[in-house]
Amino acid sequence: MGCYNSTIVNASADKVWDTIKNFHDLSWSANVVSKVDIIGDKKGDELGAKRILNDAFHETLVSVNEDEKTFTYSIDDGPAAVASDNVSGYVGRVQVFPNTADGNSFVLWTSEWESSNGGVAELCNPIYHAILGDLKGHFE
Repeated sequence: MGCYNSTIVNASADKVWDTIKNFHDLSWSANVVSKVDIIGDKKGDELGAKRILNDAFHETLVSVNEDEKTFTYSIDDGPAAVASDNVSGYVGRVQVFPNTADGNSFVLWTSEWESSNGGVAELCNPIYHAILGDLKGHFE
């Protein structure tokens, strides 16, 4: 099972990556993320960095690849469908690709999970769609 969301952003892949790569900074998505609580001492680019979004989504940075402009994270707990007793193995992946035809970027946000009691895609897809809309708007 999984989610798939994407958008074209009117900025270079380097600029987009520089904007989104800090796991602790979602200031570019103020329409969706109103609060980011940083948990622990790890910086936003260190594996194991933790955050809580909007007092609801508990997430951990799992991997970062600067060369491929991608990071993965886990949702460790959250509301309803992504609560730890309803879903296991949730991993999200965000990647920025250069669009060499026009200098813009293609941003892909996917997620997978091992098992759930349902409702994960219905909860997460609209959130990812809105966050990507904010990212696109940040560069317009």
